[in-house]
Parts: sequence; C-alpha cells; structure tokens
Amino acid sequence: MTDKWKLPLDKLRRVTAPKSWKFKTTDDIKSTRSLIGQERAVESISFGLEVPSRGYNIFVTGRPDSGRTRYALERLRERAKNSPAPDDWVYVYNFDEPGEPLAVRLPAGHGKGLCTALENLIGELKVTISKAFEKSQYEDAKTQFVKDFQEKAGAIMDELKAWSAKKGFSLKRTPQGFVNIPLIEAKDEEDKTVVREIQQEEFEALSDDKQKSYQAASEEVSQKTLLALRRIRDMEKDLKEKIGKLEAEICRVAIAPYLSDIREKYALTEKTKKTKKTRKDAKPRKNAAWKEHAGAFPNERLSSWFDRLTEDIIENFGAFVTSVRDESAEVDFSRYTANLFVGNDPKAGAPVVWETNPTYYNLAGKVEYESRQGYLYTDFRRIVAGAFHKANGGFLVLDAEKVLMNFMSWEVIKRVLRTGEASIENLGEQYGAIPVSSLRPTPIQLNLKVVMVGTPYIYGLLQYYDPEFQKIFKVKASFDFDMPRNKGTEREMACFVAGVVREKNMLPFDAFAVSEILEWASREADDQNLLSIEIGPIRELVVESHAWAKTEKAAQVSQEHVRKAIHHKKYRNSLYQDKVTRAFASGLVRVDTEGEAVGQINGLSVIDLTDHRFGHPSRITANVYMGQEGVINIEREVKMTGPIHNKGLMILSSYLGRMYAQDMPLSLSARLTFEQNYGGIEGDSASSTELYCLLSALSGLPLKQSVAVTGSVDQFGNVQPIGGVNEKIEGFFECCKIRGFSGAQGVMIPKRNVRHLMLDHEVIDAVRDGKFAVWAVSTIDEGIELLTGVQAGKAKRNGAFPMGTVHGKVKARLKKLLEDSAKLRKEMGGDKDAGEDE
Repeated sequence: MTDKWKLPLDKLRRVTAPKSWKFKTTDDIKSTRSLIGQERAVESISFGLEVPSRGYNIFVTGRPDSGRTRYALERLRERAKNSPAPDDWVYVYNFDEPGEPLAVRLPAGHGKGLCTALENLIGELKVTISKAFEKSQYEDAKTQFVKDFQEKAGAIMDELKAWSAKKGFSLKRTPQGFVNIPLIEAKDEEDKTVVREIQQEEFEALSDDKQKSYQAASEEVSQKTLLALRRIRDMEKDLKEKIGKLEAEICRVAIAPYLSDIREKYALTEKTKKTKKTRKDAKPRKNAAWKEHAGAFPNERLSSWFDRLTEDIIENFGAFVTSVRDESAEVDFSRYTANLFVGNDPKAGAPVVWETNPTYYNLAGKVEYESRQGYLYTDFRRIVAGAFHKANGGFLVLDAEKVLMNFMSWEVIKRVLRTGEASIENLGEQYGAIPVSSLRPTPIQLNLKVVMVGTPYIYGLLQYYDPEFQKIFKVKASFDFDMPRNKGTEREMACFVAGVVREKNMLPFDAFAVSEILEWASREADDQNLLSIEIGPIRELVVESHAWAKTEKAAQVSQEHVRKAIHHKKYRNSLYQDKVTRAFASGLVRVDTEGEAVGQINGLSVIDLTDHRFGHPSRITANVYMGQEGVINIEREVKMTGPIHNKGLMILSSYLGRMYAQDMPLSLSARLTFEQNYGGIEGDSASSTELYCLLSALSGLPLKQSVAVTGSVDQFGNVQPIGGVNEKIEGFFECCKIRGFSGAQGVMIPKRNVRHLMLDHEVIDAVRDGKFAVWAVSTIDEGIELLTGVQAGKAKRNGAFPMGTVHGKVKARLKKLLEDSAKLRKEMGGDKDAGEDE
C-alpha cells in the first residue's frame, strides 16, 4: 500500500544534465555581468532616470543579497559618464552681511581656479599696494594737501587772535581746549605801558559790573572761536577726504590690473562676452567651460562680489602696507579668499555619490567650529558640503534603513526634495536649550536624482506612515528573488557564472560544476521550477568553489568542488544543528524510527538561524479520555504557541466536527503535545500530523514510527503545502542514519510540495539504494492509510462508516464516549433525585 504514494527518484531533485550544455567550461561561453531575471527592476530604474520632473526619485526594493545596490550604482555611473559635469560652488565673504556667506556658482573646474587665484592675489596685492604708497608722487601730493591745510588753518587762527586782541582778550591753547583771558594795561619795571593777561586775584578785585562786562565780551570771543574751530574741522575733514580720494585712486590704479584679470576670467557674463566679441580687435576665447555654460546663468553675483571686494581692499589698504612693513603684524585677509564648497571635474561627467553613513550633517552639510582659547570660532571657510551638495547635478544613493536610523536624516531628505534647495543649518540652533548664533549660508539650488535602496518592508512602512513619501519617491523598482527555470534562464545563469569567473580572474568551471550551481540555485529558491537570483550568495558559491579547486591545485572547478563549497559552508554554520543531532544520537531526545505506537507520531520542525536552517523530528503524542473539554493543545495552555499554530489546532477540531458530529455531538477530552519541547511553537505545518496522532488515539490503531509527517490541513481534510520541506526530510534522514536504516523509513509530505523538492545528494543516494523513501499525499485519508495500513473508509448515505476502517473505529469510539458519558450523567442524576425525594 505504501508504494501507492511513494515518489520516484526523479521527483526528489530536478537535475540539469551536464551533457545538455554546449560547452565544456565557462571559457567557451559568453559571459555577462548584467542582472539576470530582473527585467521589471531594470525597466523601472531606466524609466525613473529618464523623467526629469521633481518627485520622480527612485526607491529600489529587494532582499539585501539581490544585487540591488550594486546594479543601481553601476547603472547610475554608466548614465553619469554621458552627462555633463555640474557646476562648481564656492562660498565667499558677505561684505554687507558677514553672518550670511554668499554661495557663488561657477562652471565645472573653475571653483578651484578661483580659490587659487584669490590666494595668490593677496600676496600680489601686498607688494603692489605697499610699493604704490612708497612713491614720491603720493608723499608730495599728501604733503601739499597738509601744507595747504596748515596755511589756511594758521590764517584763520591769526585772524581770530587779532580780533580777540581788539576785544581785549588773549587766546590760549590748553589740554582742555582754547580759553580766552582778559587783557589789561599795566606798567613794567621801566614804567612803560604794556598789555598783559589779568591775574585771578586782579579779576576778583574788580567790581561786579566790570566782571560782567568781561564775561559778556568773553562769550562773544568764545562764539567766534567756536566758529573758527568749526571751519578748521571742516577743512580737516576736507583734507582727509582729499587724502582718502588720493589713496583710493592710487590703490585703485595699483590693484586694477590684478582684479581685472580675475574678474574677466571668472565673472564674465554672457552679455559682456558678446559685447567683447563684436569688437574687431577682440580675439575669440578658448574657454570651453564658459562656451558650454555661458548664457545659462549670468554670473552677476560674483561680479557684484568683486565690486565689494575692490572697495573693501581700498578701504583697508593700510592692512596690506602694514603686513609688508611689519612682518610680525597679524593681519587677517581671509575675507578676500573663497571656500571651494563643491568642485567637479569637467571631464568626469555627473557625480554619483553613495553615502554609506547618512547622518544629518553628512547629508545636509555643516558649519564647523574651531576652539580658540576657550571660545568657538567659525567663518565662511569652515562651511562643509554634504552629500546633497556633492551629488548636485548627478545622483545620490542612500540605504533606507541607515537613513531611518539617523536622527533628522529622513526629514532633511524630504525637505530638500520638496523645496529643491539645500540650507545648511546646525541642529544645535533648533534643538539646543539655548539658541546659539551661527552663520547662515545662502541656500544652494539643487537638481539631483535620489535613489534609495531598502527592503519591501521599509517601503511599506514609509508608504503607510508618511503621506509625503509617495510625492517624492514616485518610482518603485522591485528586485525579485527568483525566476522561472527553463533552458533560457539556465543559459543566463551559466553566462552569469562565467562573468563572475572572468571578473575575479578565477579558474574555469566545467559543465558539471555549472549544473551543480544551477541545482543549488533551485534549492535556494525552494522550487524545482525556479532559480534563485540573489546575486550575493551565487557569487559567494562561485568564489568558494574556486578556492577549493585552488587548494587541490586543480586545473578547473569541478562538480565536487562546488559540492564541497556547499557542504563546508553548511558545516561552518551548523554548530547548533550538530548539538541537536547529538541529543538524538545519545537518546536524550526520544524519537522512535522503528515499530508502531498508538497516539504517537513523528512530526517535523524547522529551525531558522538566518544564515542556516535545518529540520529535526519531534515526537507528538495524543491522549483521549471521557469529558467535554474537546481537543486541547498543552503548549497552547501554557502559552508556548503562536497564533498560526493555534489556528491549525482549531481547524483540526473543525475537521472532527465535520467528519463525526453530523448526527451526534462530540463528547471527548483530548490532549496533544510536542514531547520534550521547551521552546515556542509557531506555524500550522504540524496540524495534519496532530490530526493523524489524534485519529490513532481515538481508533486505537498504531502509527508507523518509521514515517515522519509534515503538512497542514484544511477543514475538509485536504493536506496543504508547507515550507522548509527539504530541510524537514533531511532532518529525519539524519536521525534515521544515526539510528540505522531499516528500509522502511521515510517522510510523508503534501503532494503540492513535490515541486519544492531539491534534496541533498546523500538523501537521493539512500532513496536509490532503498534505504529511505518519500511519500506524497493529498488528503488525510491517504495519509492515515499509509501510516496505519488500514483503509480510511468513506461515509455511507446515513453518515456511518464501514466497520474496521479508521473512520469507523474513530466514530465508534466517539459514540461510546458519548453513551458512557450520558449513562454516567444519568446515574449520577438518578442518585441525586432519589436523595431529594427522601
């Protein structure tokens, strides 16, 4: 009876015949480095790159090993090579608002030149300005201005003194200013009449009327003096203006040639350029960068800045002179320089920036500070570009998970993509306890495409929780993890392996090795008709297979080297599996692989450790007795099961009601448990196994312990597919190998899982030798017949099952439990009534 559902050898693993290839080694086939099986993602990315409108940024979804980031970078770099290099940006000192440095745009490659030119300009101006003011012409002109001023001022003072003398007063200069003192006539020693200043005691001796007279005259003289001094001050102001104009003119003439050269090279607008070209003596310019960019943006900001720069140099020419004459003098000329904020190579195309640490400052830029004697200092030279600025005019690639892990990074991405400009703001200004004054650089206009890479789960979270997400990432590029397996895709996979071999300069892989890789790819996809296209694991297998071949000094990589790479990786990651297997081998965990038992069956579970997963058997037992509690899972009662497992148990109860409670109520108490299970249980893959165990306990028919079972069940008794079928079969196989093969051992799986079988070669060899078997069933009836050797039985028109069948025995047992329960209740109820009558 068991042969009825036994699977033939060719159903257990889909093999690619090496002889079907038209090559001997990968050297004989064309290699490819492009993605395989990702047409949807490729077309989506291409579409996103073609749409220039704002908001059409790309979100690439897929598993971490799908090659999503690698392909995105390669595709963007390929596109960037054929794109024009974006403009440079420099920050310069704002002479009108020092706290708001100016952002200046220049053609690609010109930013560095401007910064170097300004640095050199300072040194040239020091010498030029110093020499200009050492010339005799300047000193002679200045001396003449001073002489004229002194003559006119002297004449005014002489006139004032003469007038004051007529008024009877003398003008005298003191540290506090001019004072007027009354004059009186007196006799000297020779009895001559002289005019002298009155003494204090003499003035006090005068009568009040005389003193008042002197005071009134003194007020008049003081007013006259003030007017004269005002005229002198106005003349002094005129003198300073003349000297200032003289110095400014000398300085302007001296620096004009130097500033004119820089202005003409870096601040020449298209309009000016055309004007110069109309002149007959004008020579055509050979500035390719300006030919490409001229007219796109007249550089009015830089031209205006040069005007302010010129005026500031003229106003502070003394600093240049001092720096030359006094070498120890510390003079700051930094405001005449420029900060190369973003520089691009004109020949390198558009930038592609992959920001692996997307913190707020790494994305948005920052203003750095320097500590000087306990104080923090900064200026426009310490403005640092972020990834947005570096990628401006090109592409920015970000990891979505890392973005969401960094504070404020996602918010700044949204703001920049929404507004199209990047402002540099320190977080301390927004979130500090005390607002701290800082520079506020002028924002920079952005034109870039952002490509964010993440998992489908992160994409779903952003789409659900952030309403702005769809507005800024309108293109989704989904990377698949498998593709159909056919001759065409197998050929693509072979070409990809050849591409990896050539890229890494490795030994060639023969046809047998390539076939083994294809079969492994189907195993990774958990389907005979699919191939895994996760690029990372495929590359790892190719590299490790090559390493084993090199270790053995082979001329090419063979099938055995690929198998060795697969098995050794499993060995490296299977420490925990070995410990579990050791527990079975030593008998610490009881699992029977031979004989028969009532209410006991071997179920199969999978443990997933992310980098390795494996299956192992679990002994499931059932106990049935009289009661009204129904079917109870012991693990559920102690909260060791998850919701999916609980759902499977409730479906099991529903199946019992459908099969046996159409003409009578169910009256039983049953307990199910996974023996020696001390961890949690989740999933419904054991629901059919638990049902078989319960049917055995109810019918009294023993189950074969040599057969392990997996599969879920629906309410109608259909066995449904489950996951991890290969690992589950191999887990029971290992247990049987430890205990010894009897020839009757094997695993019963759902028929719909046959397409997922890609069993290990060792299991295939054991099946070929008759040591092991795999059965596939579609219904509970088929499974219970295989496990008990007794027909399941079909219900008659009256709902009864044939005697001697599994279902007949189960219903008979349930009916007896119901009758015994009713009889017992009647007896107990009769005693109670009799007692009441007494």
